[in-house]
Amino acid sequence: MISVFGTGTGAPLPPEATSALAEAGLVVGARRHLAAARPPQEAEQIVLGPLAPALDAIERYREKQEGRVVVLASGDPGFFGVVRALAERFGAERLDVSPGVSSVATAFARLGLPWDDAVVVSAHGRDLRTAVQVCRARPKVAVLTGPGSGPAELGAALAYRSAERILVVASALGDPEHERVERVTPAEAAARDWGTAVSVVLCLDESRALAPVRTVAGPPSGPAQWALDESEFAHRDSMISKFEVRALALARLGPRLGELIWDVGAGSGSVAVECARFGAAVTAIEKTRDGSDRIRANAAAHGVDVQVVHGAAPTVLSDLDDPDAVFIGGGGRELPAIVTVCARRARRAVVVAMAALDRVPAARDALTGAGFDCDGVLLQSSRLAPLPGGVTRLAATNPVFLLWGVRPPARTEGVPQ
Repeated sequence: MISVFGTGTGAPLPPEATSALAEAGLVVGARRHLAAARPPQEAEQIVLGPLAPALDAIERYREKQEGRVVVLASGDPGFFGVVRALAERFGAERLDVSPGVSSVATAFARLGLPWDDAVVVSAHGRDLRTAVQVCRARPKVAVLTGPGSGPAELGAALAYRSAERILVVASALGDPEHERVERVTPAEAAARDWGTAVSVVLCLDESRALAPVRTVAGPPSGPAQWALDESEFAHRDSMISKFEVRALALARLGPRLGELIWDVGAGSGSVAVECARFGAAVTAIEKTRDGSDRIRANAAAHGVDVQVVHGAAPTVLSDLDDPDAVFIGGGGRELPAIVTVCARRARRAVVVAMAALDRVPAARDALTGAGFDCDGVLLQSSRLAPLPGGVTRLAATNPVFLLWGVRPPARTEGVPQ
């Protein structure tokens, strides 16, 4: 049996941990955990750094001896912690886990806030990009930090994209002498050296920090409906993607939490808003001032965050973060150049809606030229429309050509596809 004890945030080890340590033949933990626990001198000790060598050492010990193995970990070791690696290597049935209080729970407790509606993202040993997109899209996020993915880096990424957010930096939680919980703007966080004691960073829209009572923890499961009727959005002269077009566009874009979507030539922002309702971070690019204001109003009306960039594509695209997927709903004569730029930078997919059939070949060439697998469809729909006398006719909508390109998975040399 491998006994795993979470040390919590400053709380002393429970009595059962003391008993287990007294019987342990091998104790694994960070240097501070070992120093605080004071294992018996005869027990072998391994300072936990890179995980793989520690797992190998545990396996070698268990093959040779029957002594007890104790693993000490921070907070709740089953929450983005060592329990996953131990269970994968040795089997969950061989683990006896005693959790401590996680840094996330402690940080929210310090603020007096519930966290059943928070999204938790780990940036420890991971690309910070996902955490940034989640912070842009959701009003209550906890980010577990790591070297190169701390408050300064997070603040720098959010300063010009979600400047209205507040970062709560919790350092040395549980340490009576060094604990700090500080509220800063993203720009202030970016300008400081936070050292190595940061436990967790909370990213909050304080106006939405207290959500209604929840039944299911975590982020919302997604919108109950999508491809909303055009009447759900403010728009000018019917300049809006029709819901039939939006339905297929959303299916091909696949917006989801942790990703960034561009809506280029956003118009009313209907596609941008729908992507944000699915949990994606969204940047809407619109060249008209009144269109930009309309997008902001539509986003606010639907309770989502959309970054609006006022300017003409493709010029303004150079200053934006690379997207996962792009919807292009406008462009005119610049459309081939816009598609080329978007296809070069999109990680996953580009979807283009065109009313003019003449523009389809150039857009398709731009997608295939960028290495995308390309497909498309001409959408022609007729909607039910009432007539006098209680009868109904079919009213045709304008046909729209929807073209999409999907980046094929990277080929691995020597592995058959």
